[in-house]
Amino acid sequence: MIIRYRPPGYEAEVVTLDSPDAPFLNDFPFPIHAMGGRHKHWYSPKLIPWLRANRDRFDGVLVHGLWEFTGLAALLAIYGHRRYMVFTHGMLDPYFKRRYPLKHIKKWFYWASVQYWVLRAADRVLFTTEIERDLATKSFWLWHWNPMVVSYGADPQLPELEKLLPAFYSRCPELHSGKDGQRFLLFLGRIDPKKGCDLLLEAFAAVAGRHPNLHLVMAGPDKSHWREQLQAIADQAGVGDRVHWPGMLLDDTKWGAFAACEAFILPSHQENFGIAVAEALACGRPVLISDQVNIAPEIAAGGAGLVEPDTLEGTTRLLERWLALGADQRVTMQEQALTTFAKRYDMRRNSALILRTFERLRTQPTAPIVPEAN
Repeated sequence: MIIRYRPPGYEAEVVTLDSPDAPFLNDFPFPIHAMGGRHKHWYSPKLIPWLRANRDRFDGVLVHGLWEFTGLAALLAIYGHRRYMVFTHGMLDPYFKRRYPLKHIKKWFYWASVQYWVLRAADRVLFTTEIERDLATKSFWLWHWNPMVVSYGADPQLPELEKLLPAFYSRCPELHSGKDGQRFLLFLGRIDPKKGCDLLLEAFAAVAGRHPNLHLVMAGPDKSHWREQLQAIADQAGVGDRVHWPGMLLDDTKWGAFAACEAFILPSHQENFGIAVAEALACGRPVLISDQVNIAPEIAAGGAGLVEPDTLEGTTRLLERWLALGADQRVTMQEQALTTFAKRYDMRRNSALILRTFERLRTQPTAPIVPEAN
């Protein structure tokens, strides 16, 4: 999206460690240089030579994510010659330190020897919210970077959503009854403990008896094979036939799901930004989210949704508060969802901010990665 919505006059290319024959790479309308092999590995011997040979063609480099060879390659091949920035994408959230303490200890070795220096040498380290920026300093006591907050977002050029309803209902035909279909709330994301799926099923079971016409769609990949346990929660509560599992929804089926639902819900225990949250807002759908989604304060301030703690009690309150709203209140929240998206999460504006930062950096001297002695 950053490249697609670049301002006029910019050209951009992508370098990736994916395999050159990865079929999804054919879908992008800009040059892509795939440096990986058939089996993706952390390291590629082609990357640093390519960056050194091509760096003078560009004004700057944007590194996506941490813990990858791409960051080390930027440090070795770009630093001192061209500007580079790093988009952390939530990978410094202390949630992971608490959730995976042994993995965090292993990361310390790479942090001290490589990742710390990659971020220290970067001209800017990008965070999507002030909350993410502040939390990032709590993962490792050794840190030094130049932060910049720039919101992520979603595609502002949506298809005609009403025309995509059939695509969704083809995946969930049991919801396509009556003139407008069945009422349902939409969860769209990985079926994963981090996303609070168990809280959502238990909360739905708690309120479902008072709202017999309400359904819940749990859309997303289930790589951890958790669905059977989650379905058991609904079955034991007597609402198993009102929980639907269409799997991962993409393209028309995804947008059709947003068009058909009455609200989007995400009771996540940790969410750096939440692309699906922005996509729901773009479709004019209110969002019901936990306070661990980093854009929750912006959602609450904009009146675009409801926010509660990432607990069973909090998730139950999310549902109860939404179901207690009158028709006029829901319409107002739908309008505020569109307004909040346009103001904060339109990727055209956010892409321009990132790219124009490179323009300002071109005129500034490069600071040494290690401060010079007096």
